[in-house]
Amino acid sequence: MDRNDVTRKIVETKVSKRIKWADVATRVGHSKEWVTAACLGQMTLDAKQAAVIGDIFGLNEDEMAWLQVVPYKGSLPTAVPTDPLIYRWYEIVSVYGTTIKELIHEEFGDGIMSAIDFSMDITREPDPKGDRVHVVLSGKFLPYKTY
Repeated sequence: MDRNDVTRKIVETKVSKRIKWADVATRVGHSKEWVTAACLGQMTLDAKQAAVIGDIFGLNEDEMAWLQVVPYKGSLPTAVPTDPLIYRWYEIVSVYGTTIKELIHEEFGDGIMSAIDFSMDITREPDPKGDRVHVVLSGKFLPYKTY
């Protein structure tokens, strides 16, 4: 057994029991974005959080222990994603990445946006022409230091 097996079990149980990520997040007490990432193997849970996830998804002690191990981050199976939704994010970065970089550097200076001190919010935005996906990414700016 490994972390991928636990992730697979969580997803299988979610589907069979028709569980919503937002409901899981409410029970865990964190955002649906972070809890979903944790359940999909990209974040580390503490013992209390793992117990809640274990209760929801019927995990045993060994499986809950895997939720508390720091994962190997990066969940894409290929360098260029083939899933259409994920590929669109790749396309956004391919087309707008240099623009994002340029504007961040112009506003903040030489540095990066943290993916560690980071939050994300995904919501539905009603629109008469078709609902829109509203995504807000917020990361702390980390300047490069001079030494």
